[in-house]
Parts: sequence; structure tokens; C-alpha cells
Amino acid sequence: MNKKTLLGLIVSCVVVGWMLAPVLAGKGPCACAVAVASASELTDAEAADLQFMREEEKLARDVYNAMYELYGQRVFSNIPRAEQHHMDAILGLINAYGLEDSIKKKPGKFRNTELQKLYNDLVARGAKSREEAYLVGALIEEVDIKDLEDAMRRTGKEDLLAVFDNLIGGSKRHLNAFVRNYEAVSGKTYVAQKMPQVEIDAILGR
Repeated sequence: MNKKTLLGLIVSCVVVGWMLAPVLAGKGPCACAVAVASASELTDAEAADLQFMREEEKLARDVYNAMYELYGQRVFSNIPRAEQHHMDAILGLINAYGLEDSIKKKPGKFRNTELQKLYNDLVARGAKSREEAYLVGALIEEVDIKDLEDAMRRTGKEDLLAVFDNLIGGSKRHLNAFVRNYEAVSGKTYVAQKMPQVEIDAILGR
């Protein structure tokens, strides 16, 4: 490797690390150490996963903001800030690999038609009651965990794996928060909506 190439890689690593460090700080001991984009190109599946996860994290943020407007509950004001951090972490990877960030900036608007329908359905469901709103939050986090785990199986790149794993940890904490609120309001035990019950029980420490 010549000096010019080596210098380019060093600068690239510094820039990517600078973009990702603020959103990964405090999110786990291993994320920042390896969350640096490699020089190799993404596969089509990896690129699609980054674009999809960016919008899926936006869906979570936008649904929770809508629920906060309806109910004013703290959980719906705290977690959207974390979802914005998740969006920023994905954006760091999108920028590092030179992809176009095609996300729609307007709240509640999505390029992916399936996510658009899901957003509309979840907001309508959550508007029925506070209990349903907490269930909506838990469902979103279950879906996020499952989709992130699927994306991890489609890549071997350490930077993607580190960020995805970090986001899974955040989603598990959010799931716990929504379940606690749901069970406190409903008096019922939470039942898995998307993932196997045994996996949910493990996340909830049951």
C-alpha cells in the first residue's frame, strides 16, 4: 500500500468515526471501537438493508411522536430521541459508503410503501387507547429487533454488524419500557406479537 492510499484510509476512518461517535456514545462498550466503514463496496442486500433500516427507525420515531401528542406520556417523548440517534447511526453508514439518503423528511411520510401503510395502521391502532399505544410501541420494537437480526445475517462487515447489534440493544430496552407501561395500565401479562414468546421472555428477563 502506498503512502497516498494509506493516508486516504486513515482520513476516511477518522471522518466516519467522527460521524458515528456521538450517536453511539453510551450505547455499549464495543460499538465505537469497530464502527468504521471498510473500503470494500456494499452488496445489494447490504445497501438495501441500510436504506430500509433508516426508514424503519424513522417510522418508530414518528409513531412515538404521534402517540406523545395524543397521550403526553413520558415514554413517548423519551424514546423518539433514541430513535433519532438510531437514524443518525444508520445515516453515518449510508454516508460512509456513499449511498444516497433518500428518506422523506416530513414526519409520517415514507418512500417504502409497506412502511407507509404500517405507519398509518399503527397510528390508527394507537389512537384507540393508551393501552393500544403501548402495544404498538412494543410491536415496533419486536419488528425492529427481528429485522436487524435478519440484516446481520446478510452481512459480514464489522461496521454494519456493530451498529446493528448496538441498535438491537436499544430496541430491547425500549421493548422493556413499553411492556412495563402496558402491564401497569392493563393489568395483563404481555404476549409476544411478532417474535417467538420464548425470545420475548428472555428479553424481559422472565
